[in-house]
Amino acid sequence: MITKIRNEAQYKQVMEIIESFIQKATVGGGFHMLNKKEVDELHQLSLLAEHYEDHILKLMPIPVTINSVVQQKVADMNITQKQLAQMFNMGTSKLSQILSGKRPPDISFLKAVHQKLGVDGNFILETV
Repeated sequence: MITKIRNEAQYKQVMEIIESFIQKATVGGGFHMLNKKEVDELHQLSLLAEHYEDHILKLMPIPVTINSVVQQKVADMNITQKQLAQMFNMGTSKLSQILSGKRPPDISFLKAVHQKLGVDGNFILETV
């Protein structure tokens, strides 16, 4: 049994095991379907994963890009890319290409991000 998560590969392995226990419980009708050994292992693995997430993943910088900020705003506003394209007064394919990184953001896109989504202009200038 794993006693410490040392890297992302081990973390993914632990998460797969946890997911398999959850799947077994879901299909079986609840966590009471797990035997004592499985419950203990699930508890131990959950603690290991939580420790790794809180102490290791938290230290890893998450890259913040204009695209990721826009996509988070879209999720927060609960709108579609099509609605965002309308809000930005641009075509959906152009917006999709910019958000997927296939096309660089242009001035009209950046201006709309600032004006329509309220993204700080300094952030936009620093990340372009």
